[in-house]
Amino acid sequence: MKLAKWDPFHEVDELLERYSRPVDWPFRGGRQLMNRNADWAPRVDISETDEKFIVKAEVPGIQREDIKINIEDHVLTIQGENKQEKEEKGEQFHRVERYYGSFSRSFSLPENVAEEKIEANFKDGLLTLKIPKTEASRPKAIEVKVS
Repeated sequence: MKLAKWDPFHEVDELLERYSRPVDWPFRGGRQLMNRNADWAPRVDISETDEKFIVKAEVPGIQREDIKINIEDHVLTIQGENKQEKEEKGEQFHRVERYYGSFSRSFSLPENVAEEKIEANFKDGLLTLKIPKTEASRPKAIEVKVS
């Protein structure tokens, strides 16, 4: 089983990002320097039902062919690239706030998933992965009779 390396600065960075985003705090640029594997990271929601795990990643402005999904040693990796628009002749950018460049997110999967049955859907800048659980891992109700 492959373990993901814990980065203590990542948690501090996410905390600062949460509070600095509304006021456009200058510290926000440090986030890109601290993430060594990619230029930026998409926001991700992970939920769970009795039958599956659901991963939703926001990747606006990215083409389907620029996204790669890989699973190795129970680690799900979503990679891709958001290509920056070229400045046209006579056009001058005054502000660039969107993230550009490569991105990568990795998540450890539990042992109880059917990796070969993962479904991926990409629509309107939202990547949705449905990761089914194995039959053995689904919760079962057992009735206990009291005598």
